[in-house]
Amino acid sequence: MAALLYASRAADCPYEIVLVASNNPDAGGLALAAAEGVATFALPHKGMARVDHDAAMDAAIRASGAGYVALAGYMRILTPEFVSGWEGRMVNIHPSLLPKYTGLHTHDRALAAGDSHGGCTVHLVTAELDEGPMLGQTAVAILPGDTADSLAARVLIAEHQLYSRCLAALVARGNDPVWLLERVRELALALPEVEERPSHGSPGWRVGGKYFAHFNDQHHGTPHIALLAKTSGADELDGLVESQPHAYFRPAYYGAAGWVGVILNQPDVDWDGVAQWLARSWRSVAPKKLTALMDAADAF
Repeated sequence: MAALLYASRAADCPYEIVLVASNNPDAGGLALAAAEGVATFALPHKGMARVDHDAAMDAAIRASGAGYVALAGYMRILTPEFVSGWEGRMVNIHPSLLPKYTGLHTHDRALAAGDSHGGCTVHLVTAELDEGPMLGQTAVAILPGDTADSLAARVLIAEHQLYSRCLAALVARGNDPVWLLERVRELALALPEVEERPSHGSPGWRVGGKYFAHFNDQHHGTPHIALLAKTSGADELDGLVESQPHAYFRPAYYGAAGWVGVILNQPDVDWDGVAQWLARSWRSVAPKKLTALMDAADAF
């Protein structure tokens, strides 16, 4: 926690710590956070049902305005309800090179196996213990004569550096056009018979020789990184832009033809919604035989 807190004080760090919460009122991190001017919350779990305790912790986190949760020595198993509520926005660090040695006693197990390296892994938290997508790893050499304690001490140095870097990258990637393009590309190419081909210098995706989506990276003076997709026409486009200007905009050049800009560089992007826009736009230009096959597959 201290490493994340002090890293956040760097001028170029994209995150700040708004709350330090614990199930242990005597946790040293609470006192440190308070001394550094960070809000704290402590709630002992003894005598509380796990789901009730997690709900109270969740409420306190959300009331703080936090957009992400970083577990830093929080040793309780979290309920599926808590984990799902922070899907893609909760991270943890584990003292091994996952997928090796999930759970406890990682350094003992690395030594017993005769490994050349231990290390640490930062990963997104999922319902499966230590199984979430990895965000980064650092390998730490095992030296002759190492004990679990001596190895753990060196791994801890690596943890303090890796965690803050991975958290910063996670928070910042919502404004990273490279990462956003990869997400859109993955969704677009999952549709049947799609090919990627640049259009006006930007990535675009076609089916049956017709474009159904384009990637917009702050073109024509807009601040938006966006997916451009086809609407039913000017009326729908106008309604979307007027009612939800935080989510949609009228793109230069394409807007005249009824294309809408789906803004991606914003908090809490609805990627299921992005996938739906891609599928809908694909359907609007795909050959009928392809849409018929997709309809049949959906019905099955």
